Amino acid sequence: MRLSRTTKVGGAVLALALAAAGCGSSRSGDAVTGTDGANPSASSSAFGDLASPCGPGSAKGATGQGVTDTEIKIGYGDDRGFTAAPGLGEENGDAIDAMIKWCNEQGGILGRKITGTRYDAALTNAASVVQKACASDFMLVGQGFAYDEASEPIRVGCDLPTVPSYTVGPNANMGPDKFEPVPFPVDRYNASGLAQALELVPEFKESPTMVLSDSPPVQAASAKVAAVLGQLGVKVKDCGISMSQNGEANYVPFAQKFKDCGASALWTSNGPIPSQMGLFEALGRVGAKPPKVVESQWYSEVASQWNSKSGAADGLITALYFQPFENAEKVPAVKQYLDLVRADGGKPATLGMSAASAFLLWATAAKGCGDGLTRDCVTKALSEVHEWTGGGLHAPTDPGGNLPSECALVVQLNGGTWKQVSPETQGEFACDESKVVELDPKLSGVKLNDDRLSTAFLKN
Repeated sequence: MRLSRTTKVGGAVLALALAAAGCGSSRSGDAVTGTDGANPSASSSAFGDLASPCGPGSAKGATGQGVTDTEIKIGYGDDRGFTAAPGLGEENGDAIDAMIKWCNEQGGILGRKITGTRYDAALTNAASVVQKACASDFMLVGQGFAYDEASEPIRVGCDLPTVPSYTVGPNANMGPDKFEPVPFPVDRYNASGLAQALELVPEFKESPTMVLSDSPPVQAASAKVAAVLGQLGVKVKDCGISMSQNGEANYVPFAQKFKDCGASALWTSNGPIPSQMGLFEALGRVGAKPPKVVESQWYSEVASQWNSKSGAADGLITALYFQPFENAEKVPAVKQYLDLVRADGGKPATLGMSAASAFLLWATAAKGCGDGLTRDCVTKALSEVHEWTGGGLHAPTDPGGNLPSECALVVQLNGGTWKQVSPETQGEFACDESKVVELDPKLSGVKLNDDRLSTAFLKN
């Protein structure tokens, strides 16, 4: 992975990416040890440009819950059993399934094989799932639960550390003993992608407007982006376009309102769901074709398949902190991730890359603990990781400091094809530390202590 630096190298609402989750999975609560078969790209020495943390060894000791002489037990999972959207977030679990097998085929971590329990939070059962993990698992690794805010007091109460694929709730986002591979803290925002969008789309600098929603998470995300754009010198125009998250009977009135308002460009913090697609199609019917800048969850097969037929989002751009799959031939880690997940029958997605990076981050810290594999040892090691790319899956981040990246790249959708358009060199990120802006935590309703930890559930 190469970086384009405007200064030295040292967000997005991931929860909404779940709207693009695909078909269901029949797996539920599976225990995975993964020793069967050979996966392509299952390198015994590296994952991308990261030395593999997995391999044979002689580590011993039942050092804590979930650890024996021969085994390390972790919990992970997703919301795939949510009946209204079967398969919700299953990319997270699919990635960890594949990574456990990849690691165990090499010998586990210093000889201890990894046993994983794949939980299904089914959106509303995150609290009960974490309660189970509290009673049996060494740590949570690579999970993604949309209702993690409800489970956060339980996790903190039982002292269960976590290296999640992503967090959603603001208190979970800023919780103790939590280390994300790509942090999106409530008090910082990586505006590198927005800054690149402003250069790529001059109309976005003039008088853009936002598609608002009755969804509280979308409202919060929109307010955050509006605040960041303000710091970048852009004033968002209020056109009064607010839509139901469940869709509208007719999208033409909303499109006409945009046209009459005279805004120069359009932003949405929502994902590629029917309401947004309906609006984009209606804009064309009323003769309005504004430039569209959107959150990163639009980078999905859902969006590309829909646009290949409608063309309503041609020219749409979004910023990514992960390498797009289209760069797989230039970025070994991306190809390796795709090969491993597909060989295991899983579903690739950027959410899955985040889970894979979380696994590698955890496994690297765990290996360093050797015979002394305790939660305290792993969390201390994780707190000292201040530059991390998951072997090249994403831009450099600071998991130990819970700080966002300074880097991003921008992709554009035309027809059914995504292509990196900034920086021009494929596989390269643009980095600028001055584009990491501070935000008032009150925007997310969180009170932080001097260590930037949420005080909501901290023990006295």
